[in-house]
Amino acid sequence: MRVIASDAGEIKLPVALPEIEPPMRIRRGRRVDLGWFAALAVSLLVLVPLLVVLGNLFSPDVAVWSQVSGWLPELLANTLWLLAGVVIGTVALGAGLAWLTTMCEFPGRRFFDWALVLPLALPAYVQGFVLVGLFDFAGPVQSFLRHAFGDGIWVPAIRSRGGLIAALSLSLYPYVYLLARNAFLTQSSRLMEVARSMGETAWGQFFRVSLPLARPWIAAGALLAGMETLADFGTVSVFNYETFTTAIYKAWFGLFSLPTAAQLASFLVLLALFVLSLESHQRKRQRYALSMRSPTVGRPIRLRGARAALAFGLATVILALAFVIPVTQLLLWSIHSGAADFDERFGGYLLNTLVSASAGAALIVAAALLLSRVKRKHGDIKTAAIVRIATLGYALPGTVLSVGIFIPLAWLDNHIIAAAKTALNMNVGALFAGSLFALLMAYGVRFMAVGFGTVDSAMQRISPRLEEVSLSLGVRGAAMLRRVHVPLLRGGLISAWLLAFVDIAKEMPITLLLRPFGWDNLSVRIFEMTSEGEWQRAALPALVLVIASLVPVILLIRGSGARK
Repeated sequence: MRVIASDAGEIKLPVALPEIEPPMRIRRGRRVDLGWFAALAVSLLVLVPLLVVLGNLFSPDVAVWSQVSGWLPELLANTLWLLAGVVIGTVALGAGLAWLTTMCEFPGRRFFDWALVLPLALPAYVQGFVLVGLFDFAGPVQSFLRHAFGDGIWVPAIRSRGGLIAALSLSLYPYVYLLARNAFLTQSSRLMEVARSMGETAWGQFFRVSLPLARPWIAAGALLAGMETLADFGTVSVFNYETFTTAIYKAWFGLFSLPTAAQLASFLVLLALFVLSLESHQRKRQRYALSMRSPTVGRPIRLRGARAALAFGLATVILALAFVIPVTQLLLWSIHSGAADFDERFGGYLLNTLVSASAGAALIVAAALLLSRVKRKHGDIKTAAIVRIATLGYALPGTVLSVGIFIPLAWLDNHIIAAAKTALNMNVGALFAGSLFALLMAYGVRFMAVGFGTVDSAMQRISPRLEEVSLSLGVRGAAMLRRVHVPLLRGGLISAWLLAFVDIAKEMPITLLLRPFGWDNLSVRIFEMTSEGEWQRAALPALVLVIASLVPVILLIRGSGARK
């Protein structure tokens, strides 16, 4: 859903260009722009964890590093294979389904147009443990096949690299689907008519016209899916697949070596930055334009007979595997064994999830509004760099951020404890590390790009002339924000809050590593049960988490449909 607000999917009209920046700029020497310094502080919150992690790269703990250095080749190979497989899988599913629902007419198209977004509410680690529970050797599928065809029947192992790639692809394809769908909807229908007049078939129109024109949007969606793959911890843990995220967790909580965890995190940061730079380099050399004079919604390709049945069957199978079957299985497991776990603690899990996701989303929206307004007010290179750094956290996996935030907060706590002991002869505990403050800070850094993309896209739709009129009437600063920007941005602010809420509610590694002692939520409960192979006991918290995430997703789908 974050991809709905991606810049890649927005069309910049001429009125949104910063042609009236001088009236908006603050006169030097007369007033200090506190908003600019606040935006600088937000960017530093992202930069500090990154520098802390990279700073530990060249100061290894020799005793512990000798034990983990042999992991690096396997970790790197596993991570790269997984990244390549998921990117290919999400592009194939997302772009193909987006083209079917936008460019073709077949039975059920209107239903699949929005229903194929629903897997976004299903966390990847929930998708993973449901598939393992269904298709593992002792699961119902293999048990039925052995009973029907004998014990000698061969079934592909679900606990494999291929099974993990399938689980992540089914969970992450909506990122590509949403952006590709937006790209196909904004393509000129005259191009399709020209292709038809030249004898191109439906497949020819897709591969020779639609797909090349949608390449930047598809690449942006694939980048989002790739970043989520690098950051994933819960799904790879379920499949017992070793990547950098699992190695960081083992180094921290298994070997009790935070420096070693930071060094492993630095390798993952370098890999994520390499992927980002590669994608940026490829996009920099591309130029795409949209003719606004030609209609963007043309006559869809009407599929008949076997082709219509194939399109309907493909969309049905993908939706069933990605959403219907997992949710149904969670419901059956919850009915079978959920009553035993539904006690007074469960209400605490749900409350902690809702409170942390709501508070984190509110902080993200507030910071995103600040960044967007500062960006609009100042058009210089320094401001652009500050905004870019502030939204860089999405490229940092949760395990990396947890390490990068915990180290400086623990250092600060140690100095406060020592100062209190020396000056006041008082024994105080840790104030920041392992607190809700650290948890919310990590949420904000990780998902700032989600809120900023949505808010900034809405901000660019506000005509600068409205701000000129406000300035002429003496409305400026906080008054302009309250009376002009916030009312016009209400839809974008709500969408940003919903997107951030869904992401935070599903986030596992940050919560697992930085939560206060004894403070558990639904994602932590799911991890505890799945790490012990208790799939059925993990079903109830997983089902409740899916429902809590599904409500914002449905609201976003309805809002997107209304805007369309």
